[in-house]
Amino acid sequence: MPYDSSLNFIFWNPTKLVFGENTALDIAIEVENLKCKRALIVTDKDLIKNTDLPEKIRKALGNLCVGIFSDVEPDSGVHIVNQGAKFGSGRGADCLVSVGGGSAIDTAKGMAILMKEGGRLQDYVGFQVLTRPQTPHVVIPTTAGTGSEATYIAVIKDHQEGRKLLFGDYNILPNVAILDPRMTEGLPPRLTAATGMDAMCHAIEALHSLQREPIADGLAFHAIRLIREFLPKAVENGKDMMARGQMLIAANMAGSACSNAQWGMVHALAHSVGAIFGLQHGLANSILLPACLRYNADACSDVYLNVLSALGVGTEGIQPGKAGEIIADKIAEFTKKLGLPQRLRDVGVPEAGLAECSELALSDGAIVYNPKFISDSAEVLKIYKQAW
Repeated sequence: MPYDSSLNFIFWNPTKLVFGENTALDIAIEVENLKCKRALIVTDKDLIKNTDLPEKIRKALGNLCVGIFSDVEPDSGVHIVNQGAKFGSGRGADCLVSVGGGSAIDTAKGMAILMKEGGRLQDYVGFQVLTRPQTPHVVIPTTAGTGSEATYIAVIKDHQEGRKLLFGDYNILPNVAILDPRMTEGLPPRLTAATGMDAMCHAIEALHSLQREPIADGLAFHAIRLIREFLPKAVENGKDMMARGQMLIAANMAGSACSNAQWGMVHALAHSVGAIFGLQHGLANSILLPACLRYNADACSDVYLNVLSALGVGTEGIQPGKAGEIIADKIAEFTKKLGLPQRLRDVGVPEAGLAECSELALSDGAIVYNPKFISDSAEVLKIYKQAW
């Protein structure tokens, strides 16, 4: 849909992108370009145990590497960030190289704050709290979904409080992102599918956000087209480097779109069910997206017609008010073909816990930008029950 010429918006995307097979092996060049001499690798236990990816990056860094912090876990927590920052400062690190998915990247973003500012991580919760650039950070994603290498957001779990903390600041945007398809080659099919649907969710939420804007729209629409075409191929054949590469590009574009246009209720609900029940973030988004699309349908008719086109669905004769229902059905059909679970009950979320999730979701910052205002936890609970 066209934008009025009086629209004001800011588009912010300062992260340098390097794309191509085996470009991760040029990591030393990027670190030196940042005028850094002591790089700390931040990665997770699974990658250390089951792959040689962190070791490849260590070798590529050579004498620039001062160590590997590998205690990152899924839904990385405040305590892990604290440990990592202490470890990095103790090694005299002046640069962070995150190797992994969203948890490793967000952990490094949190560490970057503490290694520069000190104090407690909780002191920096919120938006635009920081006043200067943080510790330089190069990201090498090993999944294609979170787009965290292109966002100013970090989500870190407070395990004591049982909630996810949101950090939003332009000063934690990574300096460089290296998108190397070879770094995602070993990702299992189900995780490939779930992280890919995280990117799909980012693209759709950027398009219907209250803060949507034309440049972010362009990125989001093309991301949807790429995901529609290449995610099934990447799931079917993990060694398809064309599909892997296009998914990295799609995830980055969708992440950049959301970083500028913001997220919505899908992420608010996914953050909450993830915080309470440990549900993997991309999978939570995949399951919740259809129910949220149905809820928002009457507020997004024009946008959703365009989303249908990006999904490859002919829109001639479709009433605008029906587009949301059709997208919801198409997304469910798409994820089913990818082999992903369709309901929250299928992934161990108990119905009795949905009310607690509903209360928590209302306090999540992402819900503010949802196209349809929602302030009643009973309304949120209805959406959770639809997805259950």
